[in-house]
Amino acid sequence: MDPISQGLVGATAAQSGADKEKLRPAAFAGAVSAMIADLDYYIHIPSDPLFNIEIHRQFSHSLIFIPVGALIASLLLWWFLKKHLSFKELYLYSILGYATAGLLDTFTSYGTQLLWPFLETRFAWNLISVVDPIVTVGLILFVGLALQKKEKKYVWLAGGWLIFFLLFGWIQHQRAESAAKNLAESRGHTIEMMVVKPTIANQRVWRVNYISNDTIYTDAIRTGLISGIDIYEGESAPRIIIEEEFSTFEGTVMYRDLLRFKNLSENFLIRHPEQPDVIGDARYSMLPTQLIPLWGVEADTTQTDNHLPFLYFRDASDEVRESFMNMLLGKHL
Repeated sequence: MDPISQGLVGATAAQSGADKEKLRPAAFAGAVSAMIADLDYYIHIPSDPLFNIEIHRQFSHSLIFIPVGALIASLLLWWFLKKHLSFKELYLYSILGYATAGLLDTFTSYGTQLLWPFLETRFAWNLISVVDPIVTVGLILFVGLALQKKEKKYVWLAGGWLIFFLLFGWIQHQRAESAAKNLAESRGHTIEMMVVKPTIANQRVWRVNYISNDTIYTDAIRTGLISGIDIYEGESAPRIIIEEEFSTFEGTVMYRDLLRFKNLSENFLIRHPEQPDVIGDARYSMLPTQLIPLWGVEADTTQTDNHLPFLYFRDASDEVRESFMNMLLGKHL
């Protein structure tokens, strides 16, 4: 999730294991430890743009790395907190905070390599958006009260607030997935692969991508708070099969990079409709009904010995924002 929410959840976890008088230093240790895991975002190899995408949410978010990450956080925090905590206490609160980083990100999209280095699988449960202001505001309120009043009941309220939205997201996800399967069946499609993700900052409008007969379909499904499903049918595009379309370039840097991007995109690959040389990740777009990828790689077949550039295609125009708000409010487009 976003760094603020990560820090708040880390603070909550650390406070849960602290005595009343040590809630404040425990919260600080847990918050910083939880956010340290995301420093992997700044690891770059300038000549290899995909390296940063691969390394993010990898070793630093792995379950096996928790004791190491917590130790690093403790060593960094010791100078600030040695007057308030013993090193043993600091390490405990750091472990509690750091342990939330990978687990919390797994509830969002994109994927987290929880079992690295034993498995390179990216786990993504897609229950909550990477940024959800309602969840964050509630955490700020309860964590703030716990710090101000030094009462652990607010720590449990913060944890309950988060758990409630994760459970709500699971219910909404199941409803959106069921509606998507019914939609595909009504079209006479056999689903080969499907992914259902929450759209930005909410758990009501879900982006559905599925593959049928080497075609990728995308639709938006709005789930009501209690009942009611609205479907906004979207676009479709042929799926790019790297092993077939780029077989003549096998063994080149470009080909290997395309396979890496395929793994990162769970094989949901399409061509950018306005830039044919760009292979994009069909799972992400500014609008859930569109197949204009949010990011992709440019496959220049005249420079096959160079790593592929990683490009972003963000369009936050008034038209896009209005279309999204109409879906969120359940209006007809």
